[in-house]
Amino acid sequence: MQWSTEQIHWLVKVLHPEKTVASLPGGAALTEAARAALLGLEADVYSAERARQLQGAREAARELLAEPEVCGMVDRLSLRPGDKIVAFGDSHTADPQSWAVILNEMFAARRPADGISIAVSAISGETTTHGLVRIGDVLARQPDWILFFIGVNDARTQGPNPTKTLVGHAETARNLAELRRRASAETKARRLWITPPAVAEDCVPKHWALARFGVRFRNEDIGRLAQTLREMGDPTVDLFSILGTPPAPELLTDGLHFTLAGQKRVAVEVLNGWSAHAEALR
Repeated sequence: MQWSTEQIHWLVKVLHPEKTVASLPGGAALTEAARAALLGLEADVYSAERARQLQGAREAARELLAEPEVCGMVDRLSLRPGDKIVAFGDSHTADPQSWAVILNEMFAARRPADGISIAVSAISGETTTHGLVRIGDVLARQPDWILFFIGVNDARTQGPNPTKTLVGHAETARNLAELRRRASAETKARRLWITPPAVAEDCVPKHWALARFGVRFRNEDIGRLAQTLREMGDPTVDLFSILGTPPAPELLTDGLHFTLAGQKRVAVEVLNGWSAHAEALR
């Protein structure tokens, strides 16, 4: 199939076969050529696009560090030398240009002597129920910080006339509470939660790829999830409130996923909220 430049960008940005099959015995052996084939791309096309996206994240980090206010946020974070941070989530975080990748580049450039690293544990399409299955691997690493950005897919619906979300709101609340309980009981990690942002409801079902999967969302459902996160009692970065309903068009690629500009904005908002909660998170 002949893909357009925009379609190639979306496929590499959103779909990551190596993460989807990572739990299988041979998952780690999935070659770049195999990943490309699963996306319907030639290996050289896939490799070049992925390299472009990673370079874009590095450039975004450099641009943000050119702003003194942003540098101040990085400096104020209560991070110790050698701190291990895990960003736990879904496609918002699995993106090769995600806010977490950008922040990792910023820490390496701004605080190189501290040896601070962000590991991404994120799989596109996952709900908080999937997160309960996967969190054990994260906790076993004994991270110093866990940045939770998960839940938007719980609010996902399927088909033209849906009657329920993928995960009911009460079950989502129980899942989030269990993720919090396990992180508290099994590690000494400090926690920061990030609420899912709103979506452009009308754009999602019209997108060439999301339409194929029958994906839909209602911001009413995402808003309820955001409220649950705010009420958990942990420090929270409330993207749902900050970015608006829906976020500005230039921040979204398909009504759901962030553009690079959107990921840069998320990185700044996470930094701002994280540094603002510095005392509570010590």
